[in-house]
Amino acid sequence: MAFQVYLSGEIHTDWRQQIIDGCARQGLAITFSSAVTDHAASDAAGDGLGPDCEGFWRDHKSAKINAIRIQNAIQRCDLAVIRFGEQYRQWNAAFDAGFCAALGKPYITLHDASLVHPLKEVDGAAQAWAQTPEQVVELLCYLLKA
Repeated sequence: MAFQVYLSGEIHTDWRQQIIDGCARQGLAITFSSAVTDHAASDAAGDGLGPDCEGFWRDHKSAKINAIRIQNAIQRCDLAVIRFGEQYRQWNAAFDAGFCAALGKPYITLHDASLVHPLKEVDGAAQAWAQTPEQVVELLCYLLKA
């Protein structure tokens, strides 16, 4: 059975694909899951539930629909990797980290050194902090090959 890794957080760079490709090159038996990474599709997840609306209620409906996928993926994973990028504040990623911590699911944070202070509590509950996707691949190699 493959190791289950949930990839959470920032959606504006290719960090997920870098990890997936790096693990494939290492021959690691990992199944990856993620939230919907198409921003427009994620924002529209609840649009089918009623008349079109903007702002809070549209986001509220879509967040609840997206939570079905996210909560199930986190509950099923063996490990989560939670990415915080520079461009936007990823409140959803912080929420995912808290959900992992509440469930006792191990997680690795992935962010640069400029975010150490703002993420001190999130990093404090993490099993590791990585700064690059390559470091995450190295950790996964250790976990699955050692």
